[in-house]
Amino acid sequence: QVQLVESGGGLVQAGGSLRLSCAGSGRTFRTYVLGWFRQAPGKEREFVATINWSGGSTYYADSVLGRCSISRDNAKNTVSLQLNSLTPEDTAVYYCAAGQWYGSNRQQDYAYWGQGTQVTVSS
Repeated sequence: QVQLVESGGGLVQAGGSLRLSCAGSGRTFRTYVLGWFRQAPGKEREFVATINWSGGSTYYADSVLGRCSISRDNAKNTVSLQLNSLTPEDTAVYYCAAGQWYGSNRQQDYAYWGQGTQVTVSS
């Protein structure tokens, strides 16, 4: 019972940075753990990052570790993903997702999904 809408995607050059945002509706937003996934054409959707309900704990995929930061603002019903040192391999549709249990990197553990926002990194 939560709706998610991503924004902030676009075209950036390699080495640049981008900040994605996900806005949630409903007063129960703060009760969900939140995650970011991405999917490139012809590839499986993969985990990027997740954050618990309070924002005190985060977990990242090895592919983005050290250049990625996830945060949330429960007062504003938003979760953000900061991506730095982007490469063409980061090109994908990025999805915001909401789930019940913190720490999961599996799609099946997230019940609600946004429509995605396109990130394209040029070389």
